[in-house]
Amino acid sequence: MQITLPYVLVSQLSDLIAMKMGLYYPQKRWADLERAIAAAAPELDMPDTETAARYLLSTSLTRRQIDILACRLTVGETYFFREQKCLDVLEQSILPELIRKCKENNRQLRIWSAGCCTGEEPYSIAILLDRLYKKHEEEWNATILATDINPVFLDRAAEGLYREWAFRGTPAWIKERYFKRKKNGLFEIVPHIRKRVTFSNLNLAEDVYASQATGTRAVDVIFCRNVLMYFSSQAVKRIGQAFHRSLVDHGWLIVSPVEMSSDSFPQFRLRTVSGTGLYQKIDSHDVHGNGNYFSLGPSSNALYKVTSASAPPSSLQGWETPLSLESMEPHNILPVASSPFTQLTSVQDVANQSANQERSNTLYHEARRYADRGDLTRAVKKCEEAIAANKLNPAAYYLLATIHQELGQAQEAMRCLMNTLYLDPDLVLAHFALGSLCLTQGKSQEAERHFDNALSLLNGYSSNDILPDSGGLTAGNLTHFITSIRICDSLNHREIKSRASHDN
Repeated sequence: MQITLPYVLVSQLSDLIAMKMGLYYPQKRWADLERAIAAAAPELDMPDTETAARYLLSTSLTRRQIDILACRLTVGETYFFREQKCLDVLEQSILPELIRKCKENNRQLRIWSAGCCTGEEPYSIAILLDRLYKKHEEEWNATILATDINPVFLDRAAEGLYREWAFRGTPAWIKERYFKRKKNGLFEIVPHIRKRVTFSNLNLAEDVYASQATGTRAVDVIFCRNVLMYFSSQAVKRIGQAFHRSLVDHGWLIVSPVEMSSDSFPQFRLRTVSGTGLYQKIDSHDVHGNGNYFSLGPSSNALYKVTSASAPPSSLQGWETPLSLESMEPHNILPVASSPFTQLTSVQDVANQSANQERSNTLYHEARRYADRGDLTRAVKKCEEAIAANKLNPAAYYLLATIHQELGQAQEAMRCLMNTLYLDPDLVLAHFALGSLCLTQGKSQEAERHFDNALSLLNGYSSNDILPDSGGLTAGNLTHFITSIRICDSLNHREIKSRASHDN
C-alpha cells in the first residue's frame, strides 16, 4: 500500500508517535501508520485520515487520544509460557534464590511484566511462582504488576478468558491444572492465579518509573519481552535507564534475545545462565552518592501547613474515619491545638526549629535513596530518624508508610498514612495508598471511599499535570491506575458471586 498523505505530514506524525508512545515507524512502515490513523479517525471524531493526522499534530495528546492510538498501533501477539527456556531458567535458578532472599529480609518479591499485552506472560509468571511456593511449602509472598498502554488488552487480561490459540506450545498440564473450560470454547484462568496479578495502564514512553503508586519501585525482576523491538533506539535507551532505577540492586531485566544490545542497556551486566542471556543490575549507588533516583511522595523541601484533622477538605468523604481501624488514631505527632510555629518564643527557638527541619529533610532524602535501592531496613531507620528530628514532616511519614507496605506490614503502613493525612490532608497519593491497602485486606467499601477521595482531589488537576514529586506521574496516570484497580476488583467480586451461585 502506498501512502496517500503528504510525506512531511506522515514524517511528523511518526516523530510524534515515537516521542509520546515510544513506538517507532520508519519510512518503510509509514503505510501501516497511515492505516492505523485512518482506523482511529472516527474514534477521534475526525472526518478523514488527513484531518485526524493534522489535529494530532496541532494539540497535546490527551489520555483518551493515546488510548485510542494504542488500540490501533500496538500488537497483541503472545501466548502462555512463551520462550519456555527462559522461564525454565527463572524457575530453576533465579526465582528460588530471590524467594529465599526476600524471606530473609522479610519483604515481598516484586515482579513487573511491562508490556503485558492480554495477560499471558504475567499469568505464566504467577503459575511459576505458585508452583515454587507450593514446592517449598511457603506461603505466597509476591506481587506481580502487569502494565500495558493498550486499554483493550488490559480489559481482556483482567477477564482472564483465552482461546485455544493462546496455549500453542504450552504443556497440556498447565491448561488442565490452571484453567477451567467454558462452554463457549474459552478457557478461564483459575481465580487464585488471577488475583495474584494487578493490571494497570502504563505508557513506557512516560518517565513514571520507580514510583510506589504505580508499583514500579524496588522491583526484583522486570519482564519486557518482545516489546522494545517496536520502539526507537533512543526510546529503548531511556526505558533501559528507567528500568535500572526501578530495580533493586542485583535485580534482573528480562528481554527477548532479539532485543539484547550492549548499546541499549549499558547500565546492566549481561549474565548467561544455562545458556540464556539475562541482564542484571550490578551498580550500587552509595546513599550519599549522585545516583539519579525517583521516589513517590511529597517534597520535604516545601513549607507545609499544619491542618486540624477535624476539618478535612469538604470534598473528601470521611477520610478521617478509621479504616476499620478502630485504633488508627494519628500518633507520635504534635497536638493540633495550635501551630508549633506560634509557640516559638526566641530567636534560638526559630534557629533550632530550622536546624531540625533541615536535618529531617536530609535524613528523608537518605531514606528515599535506600528505599529506591531496595535496602528497606536502612530506609526504615532513616525515616524514623527523620521523624524524630521533625514530627511535622509528612514526607517522612508517607515514605515510611510505603516501605511498611512493601514489607507487607499493613497496620504499620496505615498508621503512617493516617499521620501523613493528619499533616497534609490534600496528599492524593496517601489517599490512594490507603485505598490500595484496604483492598488487599478485602475491605472493598472502605477502599472505594479512599479511592473516591483521591479522585476528588485529582479533579483539581488537569490530566497532564504532574503530581508533586511523583517522579513524573500525572493526574491522568493515577486516575487510570485507580480505574484499572476498580475494574479488577469488580471482576473478582463477580467471580465470587458466580461461584457462590453455582455452589448453591
